[in-house]
Amino acid sequence: MGKDLAERFPAARDTFQAIDQALGFALSRLMFEGPEEDLTATHNAQPAILAHSAAVFAVIAPRADGVAAAAGHSLGEYSAYVTAGALSAIDAATLVRRRGELMHQAGSERPGTMAAVLGLATAEVEAACRESSVGGAVAVAANLNAPDQTVISGDPEAVARASAACKARGAKRVIALKVSGAFHSSLMGPAANQLRVALERAPFHDPGFPVIANATAEPVRDANRARRLLGDQLTTPVRWVACMQRAAELAGSDARFLEIGPGNVLAGLLKRTVPGANVVSLGSADEVERFLEAA
Repeated sequence: MGKDLAERFPAARDTFQAIDQALGFALSRLMFEGPEEDLTATHNAQPAILAHSAAVFAVIAPRADGVAAAAGHSLGEYSAYVTAGALSAIDAATLVRRRGELMHQAGSERPGTMAAVLGLATAEVEAACRESSVGGAVAVAANLNAPDQTVISGDPEAVARASAACKARGAKRVIALKVSGAFHSSLMGPAANQLRVALERAPFHDPGFPVIANATAEPVRDANRARRLLGDQLTTPVRWVACMQRAAELAGSDARFLEIGPGNVLAGLLKRTVPGANVVSLGSADEVERFLEAA
């Protein structure tokens, strides 16, 4: 993960090394060599994904001018603030490392789960969740990823009921996710309270361009609001469909979207939300090289 970037681009290598130093251990070695079971633990996966995104942006930043807005899915919102100059990469990595620890702890204290619902409108998923949240058990629509893809989060028994209700309502598939907690639900309340303390201590700056918040799908232009909404984010839905629609409005009809970081999942979600969107995924060294050559 990210090894090809470090080998080919000094700016990426410097970013990985700075984050390693800030965290006090060789995160980059874990990214490059594994083992996978350690890398995928949420307290390691979150800073690793951020480090990968920050490394890509460090390389492309000189050619990525005229940015209308940035957005990031869940922990990716921290990467978005890095691109906007509101957070340094090392401060963001430190925050998401703490975020991952707190989320894991909250999941251990009150176990939860998540499931992806495919082929069913979000309103139907939300109705199924409301019907399934009985006896104090929680099920909510947590990630509104695309018009036909929504992730449920909550107590295992409530998520199971909601999954069955979604199938009864016509969902094409419901896929149980391998997660350590009920992220973006009220079960993350204890983690959110402690994360807010870390966010208040972190050196935020006003972003150089708007960052569209997961919690509201509205642009954020000042540091204090960024802190508050990142704290809210753990217990509120990721409104990704609305975020992408808002980004398209801000950028205009001739906009080009750049997805930075590992994989191309967000590019696929964007195409299903904003038909005809011009989007390029920049995760591998080859993809970054092609972007730089074209620019």
